[in-house]
Amino acid sequence: MADEHGPVLDRIAAMPGYEPGEQPRGAGLVKLNTNENPYPPSPRAVDAARAALEGGLNLYPDPSSTVLREAASACYGVPVDNVVAGNGSDEVLAMALRACVGQGGRVVYTTPTYSLYATLAATIGARTRELAWPEQLSDEDSGDGVPEGLAEAATDADLCFVCSPNSPSGRAVSLEAIAGLARASRGLVLADEAYIDFGSGSAIELIGEHDNLLVTRSLSKSYSLAGMRLGLGLGQAGLIDALAKTKDSYNVSRVSAVTGQAALEDQKWMRANAERVIDTRERVTAELRARGRRVPASAANFFWLDCGREGGRLVFERLRESGILVRYFDNEMLGGGVRVSVGTDEQMDRFLEAVGD
Repeated sequence: MADEHGPVLDRIAAMPGYEPGEQPRGAGLVKLNTNENPYPPSPRAVDAARAALEGGLNLYPDPSSTVLREAASACYGVPVDNVVAGNGSDEVLAMALRACVGQGGRVVYTTPTYSLYATLAATIGARTRELAWPEQLSDEDSGDGVPEGLAEAATDADLCFVCSPNSPSGRAVSLEAIAGLARASRGLVLADEAYIDFGSGSAIELIGEHDNLLVTRSLSKSYSLAGMRLGLGLGQAGLIDALAKTKDSYNVSRVSAVTGQAALEDQKWMRANAERVIDTRERVTAELRARGRRVPASAANFFWLDCGREGGRLVFERLRESGILVRYFDNEMLGGGVRVSVGTDEQMDRFLEAVGD
């Protein structure tokens, strides 16, 4: 009798797949569940995309995404050889695992965090160690943003993921803690900075000091380009060269590369949008706290709402009935709350009305 999953590896057949946030069809829902930017990208980025669509689509893109990497080099003040481009920062995470972690290798991270880390590790047959850290969802002072024991766990790990600001808490990790992890670890320390432009300091300034530090950035959030799937990895040249060997051959499209280039070159537009999101986040979380709700401080474009005795599922369902989508995670550690992406002021006023006291 044939195996029910045919030629598929047992570990792939057995592993749970990554579950992204709901992407509903049709209009009418206020979408606060996938951390997208509610404001449009730079007009310069839109113009660049239109120009790219008008010619050259019959040709392959530059496999090195040179124009995008050069723009990133100028934006972040690092040599172009210190930058690799990806089809979203998720692809850069996958590159790091391919380059630095073999089958049976060790990957460590705190939990709760971005659940794709576990999925990517499972696909290459790596062993994972999760350090449970529910305190990050409380209002208690977290110090430098990492739990005791992470540096020790990272000592013999092949890769240590550090999401800063973290999801779903929005809590940032200090640069001192990231530098300490890089010093302690024999393997790669990956600082995932998808939400960094909404209120935290970047570890990019540390890469010159640590050859085992990789910083990933996304253009999906602060640059409003989630539909383009663009990400960056920044590290020392030797590390970046190794990662580039593991990427797909033409991983960034011609349209995406020039769109990302234009977006990076318009920092004024990005910063203005990010500040609008920050202002709304602070207004809404202050109002929720005034109502007696527990909301940990966030440095991201989302926040965690403790739902108390009512629980996250009931709040999620009640808000959906009101036409508002938030993110509910069906696991024991996160069942008591929901993650809320920051939308426009009008959208957040609807959310405040629907969530109640």
